[in-house]
Amino acid sequence: MNLTGISGDFEAIEMAVRTKALKLAGRIVEKQLNDDHTDHKGSSTPCQCGAVAIYAGRHPKTFMSILGEITLKRAYYHCAQCGEGFFPRDRAIGVTGTSLSPGLTRMIGISAAMVSFAEASELLLAVGGLHVPNKTVERAAKSLGAEIFVDERTHAVAPPIQEIAPTMYVGLDGTGIPMRSEELTGRKGKQADGSAKTREVKLCAVWSAESRDRENHPLRDEGSVSYSGAIESAACRDIDTTPSAFAQRVLREALRRGVPEAPRQVVIGDGAQWIWNFADEHFPSAVQIVDRFHVKEYLCRVGKAIYGPDADLYTQWYRKRHQELDEERFDDLLDALSSHTSSNEAQQCIEYLRKNRHRMRYCFFEKMGLCTSSGVLEAGCKTVIGNRLKRSGMRWSTNGANYIIALRCSKLSGRFEDFWERRCAHTGAA
Repeated sequence: MNLTGISGDFEAIEMAVRTKALKLAGRIVEKQLNDDHTDHKGSSTPCQCGAVAIYAGRHPKTFMSILGEITLKRAYYHCAQCGEGFFPRDRAIGVTGTSLSPGLTRMIGISAAMVSFAEASELLLAVGGLHVPNKTVERAAKSLGAEIFVDERTHAVAPPIQEIAPTMYVGLDGTGIPMRSEELTGRKGKQADGSAKTREVKLCAVWSAESRDRENHPLRDEGSVSYSGAIESAACRDIDTTPSAFAQRVLREALRRGVPEAPRQVVIGDGAQWIWNFADEHFPSAVQIVDRFHVKEYLCRVGKAIYGPDADLYTQWYRKRHQELDEERFDDLLDALSSHTSSNEAQQCIEYLRKNRHRMRYCFFEKMGLCTSSGVLEAGCKTVIGNRLKRSGMRWSTNGANYIIALRCSKLSGRFEDFWERRCAHTGAA
């Protein structure tokens, strides 16, 4: 490589050399692929429709790659019977129907799983020197997410029994995300006029907690959390012969993590009835626990409603209630709330506590060595969903949201590389 004419500070030299190196590498790859004519299958080749497609010359197309733009000339075959044409080379290298190389598609997918489409575009430029417009990032990320959305439904294999932890936790929660107006037509919501601005994403998290802290309290095992979520219904009619879409999603995730084979199972939720209905039906032997964090958060909201957020009395009040909860002094807790029955929030909290009292036996659960508030559910809704799909100005379609959620869950659960290997094997791009 000739470095004549390159001058400046260290960073400028680095960037200039990288640009030249990538351009040179791109030309090498371009030449190697264009010199290879093995994609020419003769004057004719079978078409997928069953007829015969006729060779119609070599056609050029420019692709965006991690090495910059590359122009490939590929053998083209056309079928007169079905009227379709195809490029065998495109199928072989995994670029059918796209102008993005597999490597760039992968980079876009990983970036867009973690940050917004605009930020992913900026990141690709800053880190890779790649000019990928926002809309191109969005289309590619959603397309890849759509593949993962389908792949998740077809790949659920139990792990070896020796890899399953003695206690497996299944956490279920939901959080609303902002939707496009056309997605909300006719839906009831919490707005003053009864309309909706959001739809609920239901999220499943599975983890283990065999580790212990200095006080011998259970800790979530590092790297053990996996997620799966979507805008899907958890409801099931009496006449339905199969579980709801979300129930099936949770069962697939549980199977992948070995929950059915675990000696002990725990279902943790925020107290919503649909969670316990699901647990009763699909994990009848599981210990049911209301996430302690959610209960304490609920008590804080009640305290704010009674005393206001800045009052010293509010702080004193909720700290006492938290202590009563931790010590399983339920009667004292209910008595304290009962003295504020003029507050709707207090009345609702009393009903909530009474309904879930047997799921809040935290001293008993601790003696069993169980997690009662690992932070996994809170982190899941905030980190997996909120930090990516609930940012200022975002409005989603149902499909668009589900595809990005699928992409993000795959990445955060450590399954993206497995998906990518299956994708490469299917397209022939490995």
